[in-house]
Amino acid sequence: MWSELVDPLAVHALLLAVFMAVLPPGGSFVDDDGNVHEGGIEAIAAEGITRGCNPPANDRYCPEKTVTRGQMAVFLARALDLGPTSDDYFIDDETSLFEAGINRLAAAGITQGCNPPASNRFCPEGEMTRGQMAAMLARAFDYPVSHHNRFNDDDGHIFEQAIQKIAAAGVTVGCNPPANNRFCPDDPIRRDQMATLLTRANHLTPNRPPGRCPTLPADDIWNTPIDHLPVHTRSAQYVSSIGLSAYLHPDFGSGVWPPGSNSPIGIPYVEVPAGTPTVTVTYTAYGSESDSGPFPIPAGAPIEGGPDSSGDRHVIVVDRYRCELFELFDAHPGPGSSWRAASGARYQLDSSRLRPDGWTSADAAGLPIFPGLVRYDEVASGHIDHAIRFTAPQTRSAHVWPARHDASSSSNLDLPAMGQRFRLAAQFDISRFSPQVQVILLAFKEYGIILADNGSPWYISGSPDPRWDNDLLRELKEIPGSAFEAVDVSSLMIDPGSGQARQP
Repeated sequence: MWSELVDPLAVHALLLAVFMAVLPPGGSFVDDDGNVHEGGIEAIAAEGITRGCNPPANDRYCPEKTVTRGQMAVFLARALDLGPTSDDYFIDDETSLFEAGINRLAAAGITQGCNPPASNRFCPEGEMTRGQMAAMLARAFDYPVSHHNRFNDDDGHIFEQAIQKIAAAGVTVGCNPPANNRFCPDDPIRRDQMATLLTRANHLTPNRPPGRCPTLPADDIWNTPIDHLPVHTRSAQYVSSIGLSAYLHPDFGSGVWPPGSNSPIGIPYVEVPAGTPTVTVTYTAYGSESDSGPFPIPAGAPIEGGPDSSGDRHVIVVDRYRCELFELFDAHPGPGSSWRAASGARYQLDSSRLRPDGWTSADAAGLPIFPGLVRYDEVASGHIDHAIRFTAPQTRSAHVWPARHDASSSSNLDLPAMGQRFRLAAQFDISRFSPQVQVILLAFKEYGIILADNGSPWYISGSPDPRWDNDLLRELKEIPGSAFEAVDVSSLMIDPGSGQARQP
């Protein structure tokens, strides 16, 4: 049952006791993390416009559920602070939880019912369409008439004038980014979309709660499925150059390697708390292509390969309170709390902005490392929703979107460029693998893998974790390179300077 009429004060003490340890400070819901509309959801929650969708806990918002007309009435009644009324306008809402909000909306002249000309019914359980939402918002906020025909799919629609009004007021930008020349008036509106529209209509500031920062926007190329895209015209050559008979290698796991060393298996990262002090970083090789510090690197930050490593020595720091990612290559502790590194990069985790073209990062492709790591918690949750980083022994002196840098002197067109995307072929049977490994293989099929550095063939990057079962991870070594195909992702590019991708 929806809880838009449930008073949260009655369960306030219970929520504090049960959820304070789970929810990061300022976070209202556990199911909107990384949602592009999260800022709007949190903004209307802060205003008391929404209370959640799963009473009595109300720790969920159900962002992808569609909005019913009854729920919309309550949202708007709260947003407008409409007073109570004793009038009863409709005959089909007598048993509805939302009757009071419906009557308040009718008394204010914002709704006229769902069955003209009688208009004695409201249809509280019916889905609210985007066109109906536009009409309610146009009446509720009394937007002026606009003669600008913004969209090409509402001409002659019963709600066309209302749609034009809310578009002119900046409440909606459309339904098909980046073109946004359509409004989709007959589509049902989802709860997360509704939150953004109400945030704009009420002139609220989107509020991303601390600790709820995404790992790049939902429409970033790292987070975009590529299983529908065409095979690259040079796929056979690229796969052959990496190794048809070379097998995948999970470059992550539990424990250390070699045995008895202090070298965890994988690329570690650390998430830092709010207020972590920043420290000086001095660059020793690629300073002109690196982002200046200071960075919030904590004392004892984990180094790839361990403190005695002679390898890449990556250091990765995730600050979800600042919504920033910091990555260093060939990092070494310096005097005091300072660090030395060959190169370093800083990213806004809620932005798809790419580094300047030609710049390296902590990775040869000029890309962030953290978004492409296989992490234990993802596998335990049953799904990985992003592409995964991997290495190849030979690349050519070129990079393709979203990569920004390359590290080769070869012009051989049969070698893949940095940033090249691959995927596990759809016909490859994964049913014989363990459930945990199947989660990784499904990600290989849906999101693919991104070539990010020169290294051993088909080495898959992940983070070390004592909970990994190395015996299960070894199942990945049964998969040959011939099971993969290169993918052409160029059709997804919107702006060459951005990782934002057209969505399937």
